[in-house]
Amino acid sequence: MTDSLLTIPCTTIKGEQKTLADFAGKAVLVVNTASKCGFTPQYKGLEELWQTYKDQGLVVLGFPCNQFGKQEPGNEGAISEFCELNYGVSFPLFKKIEVNGAGAHPLFAQLKKRAPGVLGSQGIKWNFTKFLIGQDGKLVKRFAPATKPQDLSREIEALLK
Repeated sequence: MTDSLLTIPCTTIKGEQKTLADFAGKAVLVVNTASKCGFTPQYKGLEELWQTYKDQGLVVLGFPCNQFGKQEPGNEGAISEFCELNYGVSFPLFKKIEVNGAGAHPLFAQLKKRAPGVLGSQGIKWNFTKFLIGQDGKLVKRFAPATKPQDLSREIEALLK
């Protein structure tokens, strides 16, 4: 397993290969998302963060996940359409992944290892867990699902200075 978050391959919702290195020099907010969750309205706040700070160097990356209550049952096309129609999502979305267990995506395995949450390094508690990564590719902080996107503004602004 790679030691750098920047080199872990990820597949966009449209099938393109990316790594966090593609966003070099930017602060990155990585979020595991779901379309049928009590936290789903956070898509609106995530899009607002993206619109507010993208020109200053923030990128928001959404990673749909169906591991929590089967709250992301759709395929990539359905997920993309739902996010765009209901929340105007224009930030990059990625292919549906797992964030916990043996099938956990390597990016989330590394994020959990570097910033353990209430379930330790083995688990993400629920949808909309957020990880803020600095422009240098180092993990800055993990935020709980209940943390609203707008509550991240101060942390993001400090990172972008």
